Amino acid sequence: MHAPPLPLTQDILLIGGGHAHALVLRMWGMKPLAGARLTVVNPGPVAPYTGMLPGAVAGHYAKRDMMIDLVRLARFAGARAILDRVVALDPATRQARLGSGRVLAYDVASIDIGIASDLPGLEGFADHAVSAKPLGAYAERWEAFVAAAPEKPRLVIIGAGVGGVELALASAHRLKSVGRQPRITLLEQGAAPLPGLANATRNRLLAALKDHDVTLRCGVTVGSIGADHVVLTDGSTLGSDFTLSVAGSRPQGWLAQTGLDLHQGFVTVGPTLQSSDPAVFAAGDCAHLGFAPRPKAGVFAVREAPVLFHNLRAAVTGGPMRRFSPQRDYLKLISTGGKVAVADKFGLRLGGAWLWRLKDRIDRSFMAKFEAFPAMPMPALPAEQARGLREAMGEKPMCGGCGAKVGSDALSKALTALPAPERADLLSGPGDDAAVLAIGGTRQVITTDHLRAFVSDPHLMARLAARHALGDIWAMGADPQVALAQITLPRLSSALQTRMLTEVMEAAATVFRAAGADIAGGHTSVGDELAIGFTVTGLSTRPIAKGAARPGDVLVLTSPIGTGVVLAAEMALSRLTDPGLMLGEAWAATIAAMQRPADTAARVFRDHASAMTDITGFGLAGHLWEMLGKGALSARLDLGAVPFLPGAVDLAAQGVASTLMPANRAALDWQVDAPPGPRTDLLFDPQTCGGLLAAVPRAALPGVLARLDAMGETAACIGEVTDPGGNPGQILVV
Repeated sequence: MHAPPLPLTQDILLIGGGHAHALVLRMWGMKPLAGARLTVVNPGPVAPYTGMLPGAVAGHYAKRDMMIDLVRLARFAGARAILDRVVALDPATRQARLGSGRVLAYDVASIDIGIASDLPGLEGFADHAVSAKPLGAYAERWEAFVAAAPEKPRLVIIGAGVGGVELALASAHRLKSVGRQPRITLLEQGAAPLPGLANATRNRLLAALKDHDVTLRCGVTVGSIGADHVVLTDGSTLGSDFTLSVAGSRPQGWLAQTGLDLHQGFVTVGPTLQSSDPAVFAAGDCAHLGFAPRPKAGVFAVREAPVLFHNLRAAVTGGPMRRFSPQRDYLKLISTGGKVAVADKFGLRLGGAWLWRLKDRIDRSFMAKFEAFPAMPMPALPAEQARGLREAMGEKPMCGGCGAKVGSDALSKALTALPAPERADLLSGPGDDAAVLAIGGTRQVITTDHLRAFVSDPHLMARLAARHALGDIWAMGADPQVALAQITLPRLSSALQTRMLTEVMEAAATVFRAAGADIAGGHTSVGDELAIGFTVTGLSTRPIAKGAARPGDVLVLTSPIGTGVVLAAEMALSRLTDPGLMLGEAWAATIAAMQRPADTAARVFRDHASAMTDITGFGLAGHLWEMLGKGALSARLDLGAVPFLPGAVDLAAQGVASTLMPANRAALDWQVDAPPGPRTDLLFDPQTCGGLLAAVPRAALPGVLARLDAMGETAACIGEVTDPGGNPGQILVV
């Protein structure tokens, strides 16, 4: 007997993607807790590992070497990843407010948001300088600067602690390695640099600064920063092409409004890592260990992770808590630009290339924890089974979204059994993007779409489902009118059921209202998993049919393709081979493209288009074939002009594919004459929230593209409709 999924009853919210939370997510994937829903909120899809920053600045590591892919990690953990920033926390109501305005309820929360090293009160800093923390933005700014650095670049680094010295040395090494002659000035407000280090270690680092021609100035204070200079309070001016702050640590300002006990702005925690509110934990640099104060260092975040993992579970199960006992001192391995490092601990005084190799092994060992995850197992089949069960199951988990649709061949065969429409006011039925009803001189279009969830965040899933359902209305050239919702929730406690349904309806209502429509009602039920659908109506004076393209029309596509392969890759925990792009970043770009409405483009097209459709489950090739009258005309596609989502071609080249792609290809492969390769494969990739494909008279093309560009819409002319000749229905790809 099939066992239903267990209900979710408790919400655990991880605020920030710091080292402790990353490790908690990894441990959670290895040992999930039944009934608990885990959520991580972070501004970006990847989070940097601070230990490798100096090596990345020096050029020893590529970007992906030092970045933790939070999207892949959250999928492995079974957690929902929300790409946003928490800006307020109310422990009294147990709610977190995000930068987007969204509110998240929680039962237990944990904060691991790191620190900042910017100087917001310093004139000109926001416009002309960058801070080392948070380091993601710094790493990007640095790479851009190195690529365009002048022959003799001037750098000013504010703060001569260990971090400032290490980054000054790394910067000097990198710039010299690319043939530049840097002039770097390191500023320290105190009387001496490198406080807290043993004298021998300090002397080694000062000698390294001298070897790299870094000028050290102590007892100075910065007064203001300009586009190409830094002004000191004594009136002197330093030229600067790149100004960096590594000066101390600053807590994020919103913590002061939480009502939690703070120490100099940082959340005070006890041995269990709980704050003054037992339902709120904190870890990493944003936490102050009130019971055993320690300096801000990543080593403590890493060592806190197992205790935090245990205690978060204990907080929602009622089990006993563990205590964190921080070490008194820790080994500091400080790189000196090249692949050489010095060590400092308990007066230990060592240096050399072997220490850099040790640091490299430690850092790579840490990052290896987030590289390879166990593949998602397929359900075990019983020993006794009906014929065809294994083949029907397939070799991988079923995709969501349009990747879970019925194939076009099976759908076409089923629709042939429908009786012909008898109503005189039904002008268009099965086979077009929407039904068309005559109401006096107006035409009402009506369509329905229903998606199996492919993202773990119900709020985001609702936005995407609403955007997807609107696609058929826009493709018919109509203005959206009303929507009816069909929501299937997974099994939840009463409290989480209210939270999830509220999230879904608020998100969907926002999308429909922006499109000019209202949700008029609907139906809800409970099932094994989240599924969201909408029936939508729209009004038009001239609905645009899908299959009315004419020879000579040019084909215009408004959105890059590849959603199916990217979503399938995220579900399967795949990795990109492109060293400059991570799967989480490709996924985030895909989700952003999917949320973009098509109403503006639809309004432009409906004045000119002969035919139009939205690219969804049957892929670009399948929907183009439908536009050709299912074989009445032919088309020529320029494969080089077809836009693809970031990472899609790379993933397709690796053999990643949505579960619906083979059916799409089997239904139409004989009609498509195309060179082999991943770009051709993606012509059959099922799209969710895809763009519009319009057949436009060639004479109207310049004006259409100009109007779209003026409105901020992207579009590409990807081919043309041709006379069938001796090959009716053929799609020739060149």
